[in-house]
Amino acid sequence: MAFYEENPNSITGADIVVGIPSYNEVESVARTVEQIDKGLSEYFPDLKSVIINLDNHSSDGTREAFFSAPGKFPRIYLSTAPGVRGKGHNIRNFFEKAAQLSPRALAVVEADIKNISPFWIRNLVGPILKGAGYVCPLYIRHKYEATLTSLIIYPLLRSLYGRRVRQANVGDYAFSPQLLDTYLKPPVWNQGVDDFGIDIWMTNIALASRVPVVQAFMGARKVHRMMDPMAQFHVLFKEVVGAIFELMQVYHDYWVQVKWSKPTALSGTDIHETETPLPVDINISRLHERFTQGLEQYQGTLERVFGPMVITKIQEISSMDLQHFSFPAQTWATILFDAAAAFSRMSADEKSSLLDALLPLYLGRVLSFVKKTERMSVQQAEEYIENECMIFEENKPYIIKVWT
Repeated sequence: MAFYEENPNSITGADIVVGIPSYNEVESVARTVEQIDKGLSEYFPDLKSVIINLDNHSSDGTREAFFSAPGKFPRIYLSTAPGVRGKGHNIRNFFEKAAQLSPRALAVVEADIKNISPFWIRNLVGPILKGAGYVCPLYIRHKYEATLTSLIIYPLLRSLYGRRVRQANVGDYAFSPQLLDTYLKPPVWNQGVDDFGIDIWMTNIALASRVPVVQAFMGARKVHRMMDPMAQFHVLFKEVVGAIFELMQVYHDYWVQVKWSKPTALSGTDIHETETPLPVDINISRLHERFTQGLEQYQGTLERVFGPMVITKIQEISSMDLQHFSFPAQTWATILFDAAAAFSRMSADEKSSLLDALLPLYLGRVLSFVKKTERMSVQQAEEYIENECMIFEENKPYIIKVWT
């Protein structure tokens, strides 16, 4: 349970429960609460709702800003113990509190979204009230935004679990209370899930639980407060990819039976105003440098994990100059499948080393993607990604073979 709880209205039940994870978000949490409250008021006025701040013992006044924000719906404040951080800890507190409230729908919205609108709450919560089990938002993104999703998460989860969920690792989502038992008694919960791995962990389990999944179109890109995207990327990469690999072990008996993917239902398509995604600058020289340096640094690990054919292909790719650089999707799918199979047989330290070694390969794959799509529109780049996902699906028998 949470280290500290404040429930001034003594709320014991609610139809809709919305959680806001936070750590030192005094500048943004009030606006987020206000927009959530407006969404609940406008679209679900007849239902009992509660907004919960899921905090990491913030010291900047987040709690006070949360309670003082305008709005009519009651609020609850939950906090981890001092020094305990990580979104996963917050979400765990959310599961435990929500289970006491017997809700019909649950949603999580990040605290620092600058452009959240009331209709986002409609698009997340509405499908759950109509019978969906899990809702992932679908934001408009630039082709080079969230390449971890485009090049690893989307093709891998799609080929494994047979559902086309384009943005499975976003920080906002909604889900049915029928998933609470699984989330509260999870098959896997580790340090990575305590932090960056929690979002993909939740979506992955929803896909493997075979609940109805919906994508909610949001009509805009999500705008966060300014942060350095590379500041913690190494940790994020390891925790997200590690969570997928760990859950592959848990749900092996399910995904080996899945042959092809199916489209996922899309809601919120009545939105007429959309935004053009902002450009994303990519330093291809720096990517190439980090790719080649990483291969040299982790050469021993790569040779222990991958067979001679894959190592030969990696060497061929690394020998290309920047102008002619290419990293084929077929090779990339083989690498990810081999890595996942090896991961399932490794100790904790070996798993960590494998994920370290996989990161420069991913950066090489990003470089190849940028070079292939630099003259493409966002829509054309999406079609390119869809075609590459089919390569993963066509090679699904390979992962089944090497896993065994």
